[in-house]
Amino acid sequence: MLGKCFAMDCHVLEPLIDLRGGGTSLTPKRAKLLQALESEGSISAAARAIGMSYKGAWDTITALNRLLAQPLVTTETGGSGGGGARLTDAGRRVLAFHQALTVLQQRLLAGLDGSADHASLDQLLERLGNLMLKTSARNQYEGTIHAIQRGAVNSEVILDLGGGDRLVAIITNRSVDDLGLREGGSAIALVKSSFVVLGAPGVRTSARNALAGTVLSCQEGAVNAEVELQLSGGRRLVATVTNESVKALDIREGASLLALIKSSHVILAVAV
Repeated sequence: MLGKCFAMDCHVLEPLIDLRGGGTSLTPKRAKLLQALESEGSISAAARAIGMSYKGAWDTITALNRLLAQPLVTTETGGSGGGGARLTDAGRRVLAFHQALTVLQQRLLAGLDGSADHASLDQLLERLGNLMLKTSARNQYEGTIHAIQRGAVNSEVILDLGGGDRLVAIITNRSVDDLGLREGGSAIALVKSSFVVLGAPGVRTSARNALAGTVLSCQEGAVNAEVELQLSGGRRLVATVTNESVKALDIREGASLLALIKSSHVILAVAV
């Protein structure tokens, strides 16, 4: 359930979004904690960043993990350092949803004086719809279409993910029209983890997309390993590679790598 309240100070309306579920809620302050956890990677650092006590941050995480049927945050016991923490896929989506709702409400309130841009409001509503898209692809990124370059049969679509990261997709002109893609519009980029090739920084490749990142984790299985990178723009990306590749590239936490993705392996989607 979504609850809304407004605080008035000197005739200025400030929107506050409160997402409720599981007997708890995601308030603006709690959303700031999630955002800090995403960037800081530890409970203690995130708490300091927003002026919250460590105990308060821990209690908040415990409460937020009851918001949905799946946790928003995973934690690791850490001793004097306070322990590590990271957002799950569900946590990142809920945070993005909260942030998009907040921006949308701010735009709507700005329209009280007649200055609202209907086109920008429509775009925000479109982005909210895209955030609800559910797929089996391990990597899913909502972004803004930076450019569309049409060819005779196919189009090159450049999706801005924010923070300097961009993904290029090659799709048919028919798909561009059927999806209603346009510059400045919103879309979702889907990339299977098995389509991501990892390489050392500076490697020369024909892949259209080469995203720089830092290894957050590497979990080896019987044959393959799941490697999670944090991209330079803040997004996270998962690649499935062989255990032999892990050894050959010396993949370990903190290492710098390039995520290489062919433009033909990027699938674009929009909410309907």
